[in-house]
Amino acid sequence: MSSPLRPSNSAANRGLGSLNRRKRDREPEDETSSIAPPSSPPPSSPPMLPFDDEDDDRDEEAELLADIDDLEEMAEDGEGIDLFGDNFERDYHSRKNDRYRGNDIDDEEQEELDIATRRQLDSRMNRRDRELARRRRMPAAFLQDEDDDNIDLARQPRRRRHHYDEDREDMDMGEDGTEELSLEEMMDIKAANVTDWVLQPQVLRSIYREFKTFLTEYTDDSGASVYGNKIKTLGEVNSASLEVSWVHLSNTKAVLAYFVANEPTEVLKVFDQVALDVTLFHYPQYHDIHNEIHVRIIDLPTVSTLRQLRQSHLNSLVRVTGVVTRRSGVFPQLKYIMFVCGKCNITLGPFQQEASQEVKISYCQNCQSRGPFTVNSEKTIYRNYQKLTLQESPGSVPAGRLPRQREVILLADLIDSAKPGDEVEVTGIYRNSYDAQLNNKNGFPVFATIIEANHIIKSHDQMAGFHLTEEDEREIRALSRDPDIVDKIIRSIAPSIYGHHDVKTAIALSLFGGVSKEAQGKMSIRGDINVLLLGDPGTAKSQVLKYVEKTAHRAVFATGQGASAVGLTASVRRDPLTSEWTLEGGALVLADRGTCLIDEFDKMNDQDRTSIHEAMEQQTISISKAGIVTTLQARCAVVAAANPIGGRYNSTAPFSANVELTEPILSRFDILCVVRDLVDPTEDERLANFVVESHHRANPARPIRNVKGELVDNDNNPIDEEGYRIDKRGNRLPLTQEETASREAAQRKMEEEKEGEIPQELLRKYILYARERCHPKLYQIDQDKVARLFADMRRESLATGAYPITVRHLEAIMRIAESFCKMRLSEYCSSQDIDRAIAVTVESFIGSQKVSCKKALSRAFAKYTLSRPKPQSRRRAGVPAPNPYLPRAVPRA
Repeated sequence: MSSPLRPSNSAANRGLGSLNRRKRDREPEDETSSIAPPSSPPPSSPPMLPFDDEDDDRDEEAELLADIDDLEEMAEDGEGIDLFGDNFERDYHSRKNDRYRGNDIDDEEQEELDIATRRQLDSRMNRRDRELARRRRMPAAFLQDEDDDNIDLARQPRRRRHHYDEDREDMDMGEDGTEELSLEEMMDIKAANVTDWVLQPQVLRSIYREFKTFLTEYTDDSGASVYGNKIKTLGEVNSASLEVSWVHLSNTKAVLAYFVANEPTEVLKVFDQVALDVTLFHYPQYHDIHNEIHVRIIDLPTVSTLRQLRQSHLNSLVRVTGVVTRRSGVFPQLKYIMFVCGKCNITLGPFQQEASQEVKISYCQNCQSRGPFTVNSEKTIYRNYQKLTLQESPGSVPAGRLPRQREVILLADLIDSAKPGDEVEVTGIYRNSYDAQLNNKNGFPVFATIIEANHIIKSHDQMAGFHLTEEDEREIRALSRDPDIVDKIIRSIAPSIYGHHDVKTAIALSLFGGVSKEAQGKMSIRGDINVLLLGDPGTAKSQVLKYVEKTAHRAVFATGQGASAVGLTASVRRDPLTSEWTLEGGALVLADRGTCLIDEFDKMNDQDRTSIHEAMEQQTISISKAGIVTTLQARCAVVAAANPIGGRYNSTAPFSANVELTEPILSRFDILCVVRDLVDPTEDERLANFVVESHHRANPARPIRNVKGELVDNDNNPIDEEGYRIDKRGNRLPLTQEETASREAAQRKMEEEKEGEIPQELLRKYILYARERCHPKLYQIDQDKVARLFADMRRESLATGAYPITVRHLEAIMRIAESFCKMRLSEYCSSQDIDRAIAVTVESFIGSQKVSCKKALSRAFAKYTLSRPKPQSRRRAGVPAPNPYLPRAVPRA
């Protein structure tokens, strides 16, 4: 019996035969001798030795070693397998099992998929591969037994496929041999903090790859590339900023969206590099225009106020709103510094200048000396630097609090993107900065805070900070089709104030405003409507101004007693950091594209009132102080309230004799409203009922419970939840005739109020929509009628001695007509709008006259006011509209 370690004779013979054959194969043969018979199987190829160079001149010692190895392999195989047995030809006969059935073969033709469907399927397969790879990277002890043998075999092809699929840009990020990570695997990386996590090489490479995939593959609902079009537009306009939506990033790459919000400093550097590489792929010569492309993050979901910023927001991305009050000049800031050694004259650097600390070098790498070192100004790279002072918006400051401020740093192409008076929305990095003055003042280390802007946009570009949904717009358009919409809007102005129909009409006209124009020669004609309220004390003038402050999309409130000329216009102050003179806008500048409210207008000094002449007509403020000569925008409507001389209005004297205002300032107000407090028992009773009901609605009645906890009325009778009296069995008792009438009257009054007024939130949206979307044009107006009215008003003004009528009042008629047209959301002013504007102008003119002239003027101007449209509700009810031009008592509030 042969040993398993020694081959048998037959095996040895076969081994020698195969060895001889291999020797013959190594010898050079003719082409004819190398051709095998057709029926013979193909000969097996000889085993290749490591580092075999296949030279014909191989020495005998190498051949002997190869033969010995072959014999050892034969001995280990034991008996082996005889490939050339007696019946070896049976292996080549056909079998029925060699034919496959067609049941499992899908030979149907498939429809061609569109690009969006393909990308969705590719994304699903990628997620499946990533999940499979994540499971295979788990420790072997946690895997099933049948997977143990396939762990190493599955990982190596995966790594090799990643290696061949890498782009050249990815290889340039670092060649440290680290393995690339998917988004899910990035979450498994451990670090002490977010900064250390981001700075790891494999994480940086993965962020680079994933963000590049996002820019190149993100599509909208139609399958079009979103950021491909943005990059194309960027190249067309030679811009250096690429806006990326945080919402888009969070929907597809949530990990990137999370870390760009929590560690924006390092992540944005990678984003900028990706944006530059992708731009250079489309525009290879773009680096000749811009060396950097900055990614601007927009649509950050959380909007904070300056008052809400805390320590937890440091070094993270924040989104705040405010008004720019001060802007510095543009300075060069060091970005990459080059030093020159004073001893060996060698240039050192570049060294990147960080925002937190100054770059200092201790020794020269060439001569090992310690300096001195000077900055090489020619080779040092600078960037633009500008500082803004952002203040809380006037409408967002809590009552009784001072507005907060923050310094905003603008870099690169964000320079001069906002000016004093602009309401802006800033997205940036909330940082801390060392301030020596602050430390000396407090006596212990305290850091100042700044916002390094990443993206800045003016609020009026986004509908003044209000976002109207499609449902809001549909509701607004449906409301504009109401034929009585103008009167509904007027009734909805200050609903908590009784009466004052003429005042509410003027306020509504000012809130909607007209259309600004530029005449020939580039002369600007204002479109805002200025209103002056003059009347007795206690007639709700200040309450009307407070209502406008809450309703207008942008309003600034000031008082004449506490306001100065520079407080209303603009001031010049020295910047504590740069020691340069900077401009700081006043109330009129801060109210740009809004409304400026001035209470106690008569208490202002004459010099202070003179300073706002330019702002009220030209809507600009010219500054020429401390070497600064410039012009600021003050495109706002002015609504002022004043008290007459002596405290009460004297109806026997003209308007100019009742107020200490000069004619130039009076002519700049489009509408003058005189509010009188006259004694009228009927109106006083109505006023008292209105005030009492207002207090009653503000404090709704609560159900009364007795000692047993049962609901009872004022007479201690048991009632149910709806206020009905019940008997001992719990059944409702029928209401008396007085109770029925009282309930019906209350229900009817509630329905009338609900039908006649617009909800305040909807009214604010309606005003905003009209101001932003509606720009009516004057079309087919009765020019002769307007001209005759202007001539008659000038003649009567000269005869009665009232305030003078100028061309500004003629322009006011056009602005008022455009405002009425905006209330209807119409594109063209109709004859009804002109008639309404004429009626308001005539009412304002007659109301400011002496009591002895009012009746005569009412009859003289009746021909211009008879065509004034009446409210639809009054025409339907058959109630005649009161004549607003006759003397009547104006109730108090």
